[in-house]
Amino acid sequence: MKVLVVGGAGYIGSHVTRCLLDDGHSVSVYDNLSTGCKENLFPEATFFRGDILDYPALLNVMQTGYDAVVHLAALKAAGESMVVPQKYSLNNISGTLNLLNVCTECGTKNVVFSSSAAIYGEPKYLPIDENHPCAPENYYGFTKLEIERFLDWYSRLKPINFAALRYFNAAGYDLQGRIYGLERNPANLLPAVMEVAVGKKERIDIFGDDYDTPDGTGIRDYIHVTDLAKAHLMALNYIAQNSTNIKINLGSENGISVLEMVEMARQVTGKAVPARVVGRRAGDPARVVASSKMASSLLGWKALNSDTQSLIESTWKVYQKTL
Repeated sequence: MKVLVVGGAGYIGSHVTRCLLDDGHSVSVYDNLSTGCKENLFPEATFFRGDILDYPALLNVMQTGYDAVVHLAALKAAGESMVVPQKYSLNNISGTLNLLNVCTECGTKNVVFSSSAAIYGEPKYLPIDENHPCAPENYYGFTKLEIERFLDWYSRLKPINFAALRYFNAAGYDLQGRIYGLERNPANLLPAVMEVAVGKKERIDIFGDDYDTPDGTGIRDYIHVTDLAKAHLMALNYIAQNSTNIKINLGSENGISVLEMVEMARQVTGKAVPARVVGRRAGDPARVVASSKMASSLLGWKALNSDTQSLIESTWKVYQKTL
């Protein structure tokens, strides 16, 4: 297939692009490089620098004819979304509507959308499955849920098939070491731990150690970005072959605590990785774990590389090389 990866120079987008190329697809990347990296571009993929808010630029690229779009271009800082929601309305919602309108105009029938587990909000039960109530607790999660609803309508009214992939916590780097562009201003746990390990930051803050978990620290479901990229490929093939829509969770189904991540980082890096316990963050649940049974049954997908050691070793190699 001829595939346009929107946001393909970003952390997840570059891994998805690599996976599609490895599978023999003709791939182009469309990215404004606001958070993506030139280091994450591949010579085999045509690159178009552009913004999803620029309708004429999108149209100019897509009117050459694409079978599918993988949409990963979004602002994603949950905290920031609560302070400046207008940025998230414009980029995430208006930008996606631009993309869907161009798909309609150009006859692109298959859309794989980067959704988020943030659409669920506070867990009502565990593991979280696709039937869990959707009640996002931040504006970022709200934008993702609204986009899923737009996709529902467009698929009813126009010849569009879509896959909405609800990620949990993406981590790790390409296991073959082909991607090394670091995220800018990362807010997630593993990059923060790596910045301490390389000496860029003094210590890691652990937000609470009195949760009802085995070691008292919060537990999250981490998925290796290589597993995540494979899921995009499999979802694209599924909706294209079956002319259908799917909304599925992507997680490892195994929780990793903050302290487990820090301890493994110390073992892998050989560094002290100083840490201090500070107060809980408002709204942080004790435990979040996904059910990925639907992804397994529909796509035959499993998180094969999402163990703690693989996550940290693949990340540490990139941080050593880059910093």
